[in-house]
Amino acid sequence: MEYETCPRSCLNAVNQRVDPRRWFAAVFTACSLASDGACAKVRSPRARSHPMVASRKPVVLITGSSGFIGGALVRRLAADYTLVGLDRPGFADDGAPIERIACDLGDTRSVQQALTEVAERFGRQLASVLHLAGYYDLTGDPSPLYERITVEGTGRLIDALDAFEVEQLVYASTMLVYAPKQGPNEPIDEDSPLGATWPYPQSKLAAEQVLCVRHGAVPLVLMRIAGVYDDRGHSPFPVQQIARIYEGGVLSHLYPGMLCAGQAFVHVEDLADAFARTIARRTQLPPEWTVLIGEAEALGYAEIQNIIGEALRGHAWKTVRVPEAAAEIGAWLQTNVLGEGAFIQPWMVEQANDHYLLDTRRARDVLGWQPAHTLRGTLPKMVLALEADPTGWYEANELDPSRVAWRSPGRNEGRQGHGSHQGSAQAQGMAHANHHDMHPDGPPTRWPHLANIGLGFWLMTTAWVTGFTGPATITRRVYEVTLERHLPPVEWRAAALSWSDAVSGLLLVIAGALSLSRRTAWFGQWAAAFVGVWLLFAPLVLWSPSAAQFQNDLLVGALAITFSVLVVMMPGMSMEGMMDAKVVPPGWTYCPSTGAQRLPIAALGLIGLLISRMLAAYQLGHVDAVWEPFFAGSPLDPKNGTEEIITSSVSKAWPIPDAGLGAVSYMLEILMAVMGTRARWRTMPWMVTFFGILVIPLGVVSIYFIIIQPIVIGTWSTPALVAALAMLIMIPFALDEVIAMGQYLLWAYRRGKPIVTIFFRGGAVAAGEASSADHLTDPASAWRDARRGLSLPWTLLASMAIGAFLMLTRLALGSSGAMANSDHLIGSLTITVAIIATAEVARALRFVNVVLGAWLLIAPWVLAGHSTVATGVSLVLGVALIALSLPRGPRTQEHYAGWDRYIV
Repeated sequence: MEYETCPRSCLNAVNQRVDPRRWFAAVFTACSLASDGACAKVRSPRARSHPMVASRKPVVLITGSSGFIGGALVRRLAADYTLVGLDRPGFADDGAPIERIACDLGDTRSVQQALTEVAERFGRQLASVLHLAGYYDLTGDPSPLYERITVEGTGRLIDALDAFEVEQLVYASTMLVYAPKQGPNEPIDEDSPLGATWPYPQSKLAAEQVLCVRHGAVPLVLMRIAGVYDDRGHSPFPVQQIARIYEGGVLSHLYPGMLCAGQAFVHVEDLADAFARTIARRTQLPPEWTVLIGEAEALGYAEIQNIIGEALRGHAWKTVRVPEAAAEIGAWLQTNVLGEGAFIQPWMVEQANDHYLLDTRRARDVLGWQPAHTLRGTLPKMVLALEADPTGWYEANELDPSRVAWRSPGRNEGRQGHGSHQGSAQAQGMAHANHHDMHPDGPPTRWPHLANIGLGFWLMTTAWVTGFTGPATITRRVYEVTLERHLPPVEWRAAALSWSDAVSGLLLVIAGALSLSRRTAWFGQWAAAFVGVWLLFAPLVLWSPSAAQFQNDLLVGALAITFSVLVVMMPGMSMEGMMDAKVVPPGWTYCPSTGAQRLPIAALGLIGLLISRMLAAYQLGHVDAVWEPFFAGSPLDPKNGTEEIITSSVSKAWPIPDAGLGAVSYMLEILMAVMGTRARWRTMPWMVTFFGILVIPLGVVSIYFIIIQPIVIGTWSTPALVAALAMLIMIPFALDEVIAMGQYLLWAYRRGKPIVTIFFRGGAVAAGEASSADHLTDPASAWRDARRGLSLPWTLLASMAIGAFLMLTRLALGSSGAMANSDHLIGSLTITVAIIATAEVARALRFVNVVLGAWLLIAPWVLAGHSTVATGVSLVLGVALIALSLPRGPRTQEHYAGWDRYIV
């Protein structure tokens, strides 16, 4: 038999419908009976020993040797062969037993230079060339890189190999070049019809055709491989299933295709063994040979879900089939409208019913190969690897590791300088110590308590020294307010507040004295802080008739709080937590509690405080008028818009001056903004919680008051608008710290720590990072740090503009009645939502504006008070608001641990 006359092209074999198994059996039988010379005749006629490598191990050339499969091949083949790798320029030197040479398959000159270097260093005789390199992505979209790298690059390689004596070329193709089966029990073998359905396998099939036409005398093996995995995952589809079930969520329960549909996989070690056997039998294989490599079992999607669910949750995982059309729409919206980099792509939904069950008898009969691993048995190992090191597992599988940083066992523990073990060790000897032990000389921590004692004496004597109770200090407006509000007599209130100051001063002296003693410091400090809080409220509760008394109590109360718990260490805090130097939460890229992060909140709080203090002074009767530049109010009322609002029935419904309550809130926000260290998200959870309550819910309440001004009262207030805007802008600056604090409490709860103790005293954390950078020393750096976690996509900016216009439709479009009120309400809410959504941790809140936009489409048909033009404008703005609220917009490079999943 003349073996050269056998079909040399796999394309001819397919086209002529030759049974390759019968053809191969004849060749293999003949070759096994033939002499070495006859077998050599089947191989390349150029095969002969090169003098440079005659005494060396056979040379194997591997393209893409630094990749996942390449690394496994290096480990498997290094003992038997001299390995040479062709890898993209810039590859990392990992110390593997292989000589790597830079080569860009997309550049003819680069390929030629790389092969020239191979020839010079290792000779021109190659036992085998394993061609792994190619382009791959999961978008499903055509890319010029498929043609340039996978197809044309393969042609460049085979042409450059013409100058070598190559005993074998093995091309790593994919089982996806075959047309998929729709039945779960229909296997695919090497003779099954071809039919690649998306760009990646199409490029592989095109590269196969290039090789079949141009390989010449080089024996060719087309190895069509199933999905490759290892014990830690490294296969996108099962990895994504594991991650979704691990994180939970609705999507982990949904699938758009037949739940029994699946595809074959192969463990990377079994694949490496198949390559090794193929190389070892290179003199016995036909000139062109195709083989399928994969496991005989193709687990269905639901079965994989159940195996993962059992391993992670202890029970089977409920999986529901959703309509394919709905899944395609959802995938398209996620990618193209929401702007989210979702794993699920529309093309995946289209192929959800495709089934790849492989018949691998050829590999077993010819190579003696069969897999030693199964995906069924390895999935629990992947889960164990995930649970042992979630962050490392996510990094290894190219997922976002920040999403599971709080679940990590803490790879940073024990690191000198910022590991929690160091903090714990120091804390053991200081468990019962307080701030005095940290400053044994006294002055650094005692002077604030002495200052509080001085403030106490000031309060005890101020009323009699300045004559607060004298008639000369009482204005005519005070008596008017007394009659309007039906308050107790002016003299009684003045005397009550004077006695309140005297008693508060005495208590402050006692509290300051107790703070100087180690045993009673915690009680004294908190007592002084509570006295300070009462001083903030006392002038409002007692409706201070004296402006000086009001301002004095406001200032002294703030100083008392500052000296009792801000300047010195807050009593009762966990020493272990204070000694832990980590300030960046696990999975975060920045610290949300830096001074630069809190400075904008304090500055905005100061604006609100100054405005509220002015409005409160009018409500208390200390001044006769309030500044208002724009709104004149009712023509029948001599008051301007601001004066009408702060003396309206809404304002009078409060038992104390509501503007004064706002002043106290702003003062407390300022104090809390400057309180604590950069680690306060874990050392002071209670304080961050109350700070968040002051900023977020009260900020929303202030927006409510702005909304009702024109609707209920019929006018506006410029100072109130400015104060409300300041309060609103605070919210996105504060949200990230609240999220980090919540993650810390959840982490502590999951580890069985005493959650109440952690909430009030704080504690250490296993992971995270230390940082000593102080950005407040550089204005430019401070501004960059303050904006971390914030971004303003043009879509949100445009939504704010729409909201502002809607608030002015009374003037711009002549709307009135219910329609004007509706526009004002929707406009205010739109601005509120858009501003809060500038915080990336709250970006999903923008979907509320979709609902508001939908109402704009409905309102003209159900409400009165609008013109035809106003109707058209409402419809246009409704559609625009919906369209603007769907895209997420570009986000920064910041990460927020598990909260990343909610930034959609």
